[in-house]
Amino acid sequence: MKALVLCSGGVDSTTCLAKAVEKYGADEVLALSVGYGQKHSRELTAARAVAEYYGVTLRSLDLSSLFEGSDCSLLKGADEEIPKESYAEQLKKTDGKPVSTYVPFRNGLFLASAASIALSHGCEVIYYGAHSDDAAGNAYPDCSSEFNEAINRAVYLGSGGQLSVTAPFIGMNKAQVVAEGLKLKVPYQLTWSCYEGKDKPCGLCGTCRDRAAAFLANGMVDPLLQED
Repeated sequence: MKALVLCSGGVDSTTCLAKAVEKYGADEVLALSVGYGQKHSRELTAARAVAEYYGVTLRSLDLSSLFEGSDCSLLKGADEEIPKESYAEQLKKTDGKPVSTYVPFRNGLFLASAASIALSHGCEVIYYGAHSDDAAGNAYPDCSSEFNEAINRAVYLGSGGQLSVTAPFIGMNKAQVVAEGLKLKVPYQLTWSCYEGKDKPCGLCGTCRDRAAAFLANGMVDPLLQED
C-alpha cells in the first residue's frame, strides 16, 4: 500500500480518496472509516459505498469510548441539539471557542490511529480532507493549516521519516474542493454530510448549508437535494 485515506463518507474525504486513487491506483490505497459515537451511521454507510465504488480496501475503527463524557452535539450521549444555523452564526455565540459540533481533538486522534495502521501496511502518506472553511473562525481548529503542519511533523518524526500527512485542500474552500471533485468525476451522490441521520439531508445544519453552497458555487444543485 502507498496511501491511507481517512474516509468519512463526506464530500471532502471522498474527493481526497479520488485524488489518491488517481495518483496511486486503487490497489495501493487503503481507506479508513472511524466510528466516534456519532448519533447516526449514515456517514459510515456512505464510506462503505464510496470505498466499493473505487474498489479500495476499507478498514473500520471504533474510537467511540474515547469521547464518552463529551458534550459535543454530534454524539449519542449529548443533551445539546445540533444547531440549525450557519457556522458564522454559531461562532457569534462561542466567544472564540469551537462550535458545538467540534468533536474533541477528533482529527488528532484519527490521524494518530491512522499512522499506526498506515505504517503496519507500508503506506507512505495519509490523506485527510481538511479545508479552510472548516478552520475559519476557529470552528474546527484541527482543520487549520497550523494543525496540519504540526501533526505532519509529529507523524513524520514519530515514524522515523517513513510516513507523512497531507491535507490537499488545506488552502481551499469547500467550493474549490467540489470543483476539484467534479473534474475527477467524484460520485457525490454516494456521499453523506448531514449531521442528522434521516432519509434526506436536513438542509439546515452547518454542514448541509456549506455543502449546498459549494455545489451552487459550481453551478449545480447538491445531488442529494435533487428531486427524484
